[in-house]
Amino acid sequence: MHVMAGVLRNAQGEVLLAQRPEGKHLAGSWEFPGGKLEPGEHPSQALARELREELGIQVDPADGAPLIRVPWRYGERGLLLDAWQFTRWQGLPVSLEGQALQWLRPSEVDLAMLAPADRPILQALRLPRVYAVTPADAMPDQAGLWQARIGEALEAGAGLIQLRFPSWSTEQVRELAASLQPQAQRLGAYLLLNRDIEGARRLGAGVGVHLKASQLAGLDQRPLPWTQWVGASCHDASELALAQRIGADFATLSPVLATASHPGAMPLGWASFQALAEAASLPVYALGGVGLAQIQLALENGAQGVAGIRGFW
Repeated sequence: MHVMAGVLRNAQGEVLLAQRPEGKHLAGSWEFPGGKLEPGEHPSQALARELREELGIQVDPADGAPLIRVPWRYGERGLLLDAWQFTRWQGLPVSLEGQALQWLRPSEVDLAMLAPADRPILQALRLPRVYAVTPADAMPDQAGLWQARIGEALEAGAGLIQLRFPSWSTEQVRELAASLQPQAQRLGAYLLLNRDIEGARRLGAGVGVHLKASQLAGLDQRPLPWTQWVGASCHDASELALAQRIGADFATLSPVLATASHPGAMPLGWASFQALAEAASLPVYALGGVGLAQIQLALENGAQGVAGIRGFW
């Protein structure tokens, strides 16, 4: 079943959510408004029709931008949830089908209140286009330097940074994260520890974890609450499926292109990346051989954005 979802963002940055009425599947859960395609109907026509019937508004498909496509299964029932974002429409959205409506900032939405298939849509709204990872060759005696550099990056607008310092002790990385945590929270940014689930649990709000691919198979559920980000390193469809199964918020998929740091790794190429990313049920960053100049190309190939190391500092 192909289902269209309209992500309406007003001038205050809020998004419109609708509550599924009694008697329907997942009654009481909140979702982005929309509905399924009728036979022979074009996706953009279906979305415009659904928003008109549900909310009484007119949207021009040309004003919309694709956000994310979410393949999902509810038991034996499969669907493709195709979300498009709009900042312009005609009319005032009102409930025409008896559903409750509310406007909320994406950061204010409790993921637990959403229908499961709609959660990746919210995460795609919240996540930035750039995911910076610290260089692996940073030395333990450079803690002060990196505290300053990361602080500057946060002030410049970096919204998601992974603290990956393999030569540092676990406690030293945790101390760095703790020192930056208040600043990140003030700016609405997130810091992720590399592999260190326990450290993220101890630090709490504003600090999450980025899991190695090898960690995914050993987990049977999400390792942190919904209020803390969980990312995952993936390289193929099976790892992306594991990331989705444990409730990761996003994944990196690599290597997209050849890299000097991993000369023996076979690059995916953009066509394979797109196929894997669009078949995944979570936002996916392009990683490996890509930089800030490739953001638009990554978006055109189904990515949430780009992730990287050296070119991002």
